[in-house]
Amino acid sequence: MDVTFLGGPGPQRGVGVVAPFDFALDRELWRWTPDEVSLHVTRTPYVPVEVSLDLARMISEHETLRNAVGTLTEVTPEAVAYACTSGSFVGGVMGERAMCEAMSRAGSVPAVTTSGALLEALVELDVRRLALVTPYTVSVTRALEEYVAQAGVEVTGCAYMGLTRQIWKVTYRQVADMARRAAVCGRLGTADALFLSCTNLPTYDVIPQLEAELRIPVISANQVTMWAALRRLGTRAVGPYQALIDTSARTGTGAGSTLPGPAAGSVLPAAGPVVPTGSVLPEGQEPPGVRGVHGVSDAQGVPGAQGVSGAPDEKQQEGWT
Repeated sequence: MDVTFLGGPGPQRGVGVVAPFDFALDRELWRWTPDEVSLHVTRTPYVPVEVSLDLARMISEHETLRNAVGTLTEVTPEAVAYACTSGSFVGGVMGERAMCEAMSRAGSVPAVTTSGALLEALVELDVRRLALVTPYTVSVTRALEEYVAQAGVEVTGCAYMGLTRQIWKVTYRQVADMARRAAVCGRLGTADALFLSCTNLPTYDVIPQLEAELRIPVISANQVTMWAALRRLGTRAVGPYQALIDTSARTGTGAGSTLPGPAAGSVLPAAGPVVPTGSVLPEGQEPPGVRGVHGVSDAQGVPGAQGVSGAPDEKQQEGWT
């Protein structure tokens, strides 16, 4: 069949993506990407360190970022994005801005990071009170809370998983259960929105379902990264029934706002503990040696989190604050 009349593929626009060496969700980034845009993904060099603040610092060094962006220059992306939440909040708000500047200079194009995109999304949705879900350990989760606080946003509740590796293997059911704990069990009242942290945490399909149940915007690391990067191109991310991306899914955001209830036939995993042995301690009680954490359990079936309840090693802890 003669197809010469088609004239070849349409013009291509590109976004360069710098991801950590252990990033495993390339396919999820593509789901937010419109047809005319290609993603050009490169990774930081491997280092034998588990997910931690030390790793976050290593994979966000300016020389590492400049070298990574340099590998993308030949394909001439119109913007570059650093797709890592912890790596972009570990230095605080000022550190994140410095990272963007280093990448932008290296590639001579606009640059965004996941954590910077998070703050943009909070402004877009007029969010002042935020609930958090993270797969991280206590120390990494605390650093995210501090980053958000630096931007003037109050954290109402935070659920974390205590994982140090293979975060991409977390299931949607686990994400949904943690989201409920963070949004409903928050100690400081109702949140304006919920953030699902970590670009290695799968979130695309669960976002609209959680928004329908929780009646607040739900945003995730990969979602905000692509939303912000594509805005630099003057185009929009693809994400039906996601409040950040689809304005028709909003009925008002900010303090006291709600989203429409569940659509007919929509199904979320049933509410329950994140893992079979999970528990929530009574208000005011905390496990020994863990400040501000309510609930510790075995993370059975989740690689990197085979902890024993009450164990002192932070990578074995999971709970909510």
